[in-house]
Amino acid sequence: MNTNLINRTLVLLERLLDPLQPLFLLLTRWYVSWQFLKSGWIKVASWDSTLALFRDEYHVPLLPPVAAAVTGAFGELFFPVLLVLGIGGRIGPLGLFAVNLMAVVSYSQVLLAEGFEAALAQHVLWGFMLALLAVFGNGSWSLDRLLGIPRR
Repeated sequence: MNTNLINRTLVLLERLLDPLQPLFLLLTRWYVSWQFLKSGWIKVASWDSTLALFRDEYHVPLLPPVAAAVTGAFGELFFPVLLVLGIGGRIGPLGLFAVNLMAVVSYSQVLLAEGFEAALAQHVLWGFMLALLAVFGNGSWSLDRLLGIPRR
């Protein structure tokens, strides 16, 4: 095949797809944030149930159930706001990555059991999306960029 045709095709694809990067980073930020915001809101809205879950079902290492519940709810409500607005650079995705990882660790007796592959797959997808955002940053459609905060 003609290498000139391949090069022209690659340049054309780059010109067509590169402008979509800010949109895709924004949509990724919003989608993954929504998943955690919903969970955090449910935790806060049903606090007695949340405490029972952290006491009886979730096994968060090193933290007593009440501290784990408060920390989990905080993480699910704070870090998504950073992501939705695109502020704080990579803090939001890394914070949510840690929350997501802790969710898998603390509920591994269920998520790693046979028959729960789809539930685990959701956490893997969210983890991948958060890792992508941590590596690439918030993108140009973010409050950080609007305020002129340099990318680091």
